[in-house]
Amino acid sequence: MKWRLILTVGLACAASAALVLWVLNASQFGHWFQVHTGTVNESGPYYGFWSGFGSDLEEFGILGAIGAGIYQLVKKYNCHEPGCWRIGQHPAAGGQFLLCYRHHPDYRGKKPTHELIERLHREHLERQAAIHSKLDEVQGHLTVKGPQPTAGTADSEGLT
Repeated sequence: MKWRLILTVGLACAASAALVLWVLNASQFGHWFQVHTGTVNESGPYYGFWSGFGSDLEEFGILGAIGAGIYQLVKKYNCHEPGCWRIGQHPAAGGQFLLCYRHHPDYRGKKPTHELIERLHREHLERQAAIHSKLDEVQGHLTVKGPQPTAGTADSEGLT
């Protein structure tokens, strides 16, 4: 938060200094600006503008669209922690979030070590084995007991 304040004050001071310099040297800056944007009356009003700087307006729009597309692509893959610019490579909360190593709860702000990766892999395998054993138990329970006929079927009325 302190760096944001310093940066904001610095940018405000730089903008005000540029404004003061522009006001003090208005005639020189104005002529330079007119020449470089092509608004000086060359062979007619604004001919230089539309032949030079003005023809680039469409290119600025195209570059803006490309920049917006790149931003959206990066936004999709960056860390879901608000304000973090890092790439989120580690899924969290069952894959709902992509987090960087600094914000992932398993890594606690440190890059994952080989031991941590092995431990997390072992825990994952144990969870998967527990799920599969529970499913096998339920399936075994259903196959031994068999399906129970419900009221209103042909088996319950003795019409087999």
